[in-house]
Amino acid sequence: MEAYSEELKKLAATLLSQMAKALKMDDNEINELFRDGVQSMRMNFYPPCPEPDNAIGFSPHSDAVALTILFQLNETEGLQIRKDGKWVPVKPLQNAFVVNVGDIMEIVSNGVYRSIEHRATVNSDSKRLSVATFYSSNLNSELGPARSLVGPKNPPVFRRMPIEEYFKNFFARKLNGKSYIDFMKLEVRENDNTQIDC
Repeated sequence: MEAYSEELKKLAATLLSQMAKALKMDDNEINELFRDGVQSMRMNFYPPCPEPDNAIGFSPHSDAVALTILFQLNETEGLQIRKDGKWVPVKPLQNAFVVNVGDIMEIVSNGVYRSIEHRATVNSDSKRLSVATFYSSNLNSELGPARSLVGPKNPPVFRRMPIEEYFKNFFARKLNGKSYIDFMKLEVRENDNTQIDC
């Protein structure tokens, strides 16, 4: 498990670096934010449920981290993403990862990359197994839109705060769709570029 974890850390770093490059972010910004980043793993087991319409495996939410790398260990469907207001199943692919952009990356990219709202459902006949690896910035960093991505023509969409405060606030709330990313947004007054906290 340690070797798997180390390889996923390298994969997350590569993905974040390429995402930053695509945004034309300053290399130092992404390196400072994710150097010594926090990685955690969760193993998920969803047993068969005789009444799947009356149960949910995991309620709708977006992940508070930068990236989630999910390995689905069997071919049982259960992961669903919200697209255009509808829940769409994500078919498991053998020997492949599902990579979800999380709220931290939506904030850092100033809304260019969007975190994905998702949920886990249960199956009436089959068990489902998955391993989720979450990758986040280091705990001593400040979270907010990358400074190289904001300016007079592109004002910040999200507030800034220490990452520890961000996580403290996140874990104090219940999972409820993308409500936490909405909490992090700044309100823009019409006909004005002035940002105010909501």
